[in-house]
Amino acid sequence: MIVVADTSQINYLLLIGEIEILTKMYGTVVIPYAVREELLRSSAPEIVRNWMSKPPIWLEVRTPTNAPDASLATLDRGERDAILLAGELRADQLIVDDRQGRHVAEKRGILVIGTLGVMREAANLGLLDLPKALKRLEATSFHISPEILARLLK
Repeated sequence: MIVVADTSQINYLLLIGEIEILTKMYGTVVIPYAVREELLRSSAPEIVRNWMSKPPIWLEVRTPTNAPDASLATLDRGERDAILLAGELRADQLIVDDRQGRHVAEKRGILVIGTLGVMREAANLGLLDLPKALKRLEATSFHISPEILARLLK
């Protein structure tokens, strides 16, 4: 299975102590070099920068070979390159939260899932306690509506 991830999922899963669900669910995860750079920015949380400075063996960093087209112009570099890479690799899934990025990826025929979807699947596989993980996620800067939270917990 080929899975490409954008920045936010790695960031938030690290912040809530659940990053290992990615390798347990997908084996190897691919990120574009632009996402690596975003995770190493001085504005990123220290835990994220430290983790990315010594990434695990299951994380593969790649650079897309295709140049971005006009449909990607409004996306940030990490999302743009993640979509390009997912297309080039014919990824089974792209993990992205940004609504516009999801829309663009879906228009290209790329199957997308977000942080919450990954967490729900991990909970269904018995890899995490969803109520506890969501509580930790709420303590971060992640935005989740009360309605979506209630639906996830049902």
